Amino acid sequence: MPFPRSSGILLHPTCFPSRFGIGDLGLEAYRFIDFLVESSQQFWQVLPLGPTGYGNSPYMCYSALAGNPLLISPEKLRDEGLLTEDDFSGLPEFSLDRVDFERAIQTKMPLLAKACENFKNQASTLQQKEFASFCKAAHWLDDYALFMAIREAQGHASWYNWEPEIAKRQPEALEQWRQRLNDEIYYHKYLQFEFFRQWTQLKSYANLGSIEIIGDIPIYVAHDSADVWSHPDIFCLDEQTGEPALMAGVPPDYFSATGQLWGNPVYNWEKLQQQNFKWWIQRFESLLDYIDIIRIDHFRGFQAYWAVKQGETTAMNGEWIDAPGEAFFKLLNDKLGKLPILAEDLGVITPEVEALRDKFEFPGMKILQFAFGSDSGNGFLPFNYPRNCVVYTGTHDNDTTVGWFYQLSDYERENLLRYVGCISSDGIHWDAIRLAMASVANQAIIPFQDLLGLGGDARMNFPGKAEGNWEWRYRSEAVNQEIGYRLKTLTETFGRAPIKNQD
Repeated sequence: MPFPRSSGILLHPTCFPSRFGIGDLGLEAYRFIDFLVESSQQFWQVLPLGPTGYGNSPYMCYSALAGNPLLISPEKLRDEGLLTEDDFSGLPEFSLDRVDFERAIQTKMPLLAKACENFKNQASTLQQKEFASFCKAAHWLDDYALFMAIREAQGHASWYNWEPEIAKRQPEALEQWRQRLNDEIYYHKYLQFEFFRQWTQLKSYANLGSIEIIGDIPIYVAHDSADVWSHPDIFCLDEQTGEPALMAGVPPDYFSATGQLWGNPVYNWEKLQQQNFKWWIQRFESLLDYIDIIRIDHFRGFQAYWAVKQGETTAMNGEWIDAPGEAFFKLLNDKLGKLPILAEDLGVITPEVEALRDKFEFPGMKILQFAFGSDSGNGFLPFNYPRNCVVYTGTHDNDTTVGWFYQLSDYERENLLRYVGCISSDGIHWDAIRLAMASVANQAIIPFQDLLGLGGDARMNFPGKAEGNWEWRYRSEAVNQEIGYRLKTLTETFGRAPIKNQD
């Protein structure tokens, strides 16, 4: 689906300022949306919003459909009478620039547990009805809440290390655990209720300002997740151990000389197709309940996916296996209509992947940081773009533009300088933003770090690095009128502002 000429900002909610050590859906989130409106933006792009596991990666969550409780704002719970300001006394001093996930968890989760108890004891009849309606509507919630409750009772052991009867979901064992963990199951359902209540309020505020939210749908889900535990038949698992029989990843590429071995189990696409892709269609339906546009991460995996056998330690020894992407997207269109989808089509892209993307008119991605390593035929150079694409200065997997510039090879730097003429007094980050905004790409998305002109220490993720990612945060003063005015001017100059602002 081609989109009108427009622009937006990439920023994950964990990056917001907050006194609780991690960004949340409170006041600073609303302030950021005001900034988007005032600077004539039309999109806010976020990373996956699910509950993260080891490594804190939003691409490795305990559920493909649940929300991350760490994003719940305790201050909004206070405003609703479920917590008091006294509950916040003695908060530790957190870094203003990095998320300390462990300390944030230790600080926030007891507050959320207290809010849950207060809700259970004090909720009005209307609130109880809202909670009951949410629990009934969320088809994935029972399995997720049970999964999380059992996991905690098992000392946070992964589901494939549980006792066989519960790992394999024998009905009697499931019922016994439901009764044993009734309070814990309620708690996890409550956390999801609050997350989606707060997120829905924030999304409504954004939409009122004509800001649409672009959300991520990672093609794969974590092995240790409610999804794999609940639906083992649609994944390639070892029937005896529950380990992935075939693991997901990508072969050697720009990011890694040995490829990326993600470790997720790949899908049993034959079984999925026999079920008319029910699980995938429900996933899209659920996601569209709380975002406006879907960015499919690793889109090429719908045409063919890299599969690595159990026991391998790198992604080098894998093979490409065809996937029924065309059949799936056709059925998705038949069921849900033509959807607002963006395709992350980076990496090893073949004509077959491009044909699948173009058949359904999904805009692909263009990254400016990839544009200067070869000759004028480079598809990431702006003069080579089709209109139906999205240009980024960089993504969450790239260095910031400033960090990237100072580590360029002489060859790439010379190519860049020939292309832009010279580096302006505003800095390379504004030159890159100008290039993106001036391009013919229908959409331009700018990481917030580039807007601020930050160096490599503000990078979100190093692909292939297991720890130390996803920690960057900005300070409140970073959102200011000067940057907003400069962004608005460029946006209007290159015809990307909302129509009402171009009169």
